Amino acid sequence: MANQLKAEFEFYKKNQSKLVDEYLGRFVVIKNEEIIGVYNSEIDAYQNSQKEHKLGSFLIQHVTEGKDDYSQTFYSRVSL
Repeated sequence: MANQLKAEFEFYKKNQSKLVDEYLGRFVVIKNEEIIGVYNSEIDAYQNSQKEHKLGSFLIQHVTEGKDDYSQTFYSRVSL
């Protein structure tokens, strides 16, 4: 699962300039190297995405300019 999230983040980095042009300041949800949602807040991205997709199977990324602004958000839920 961690490798998949890494692939999603690599997808973001490769496509960052295009995503900045379209979604600057917004939050994109990436799954299977595809944008599956665009939201105005991280909480909206999380709440809407987790309704249809298993936690840990998608990446929420804030679209910003510049490589120094990269950040990763991983969500996971563990049941015992």
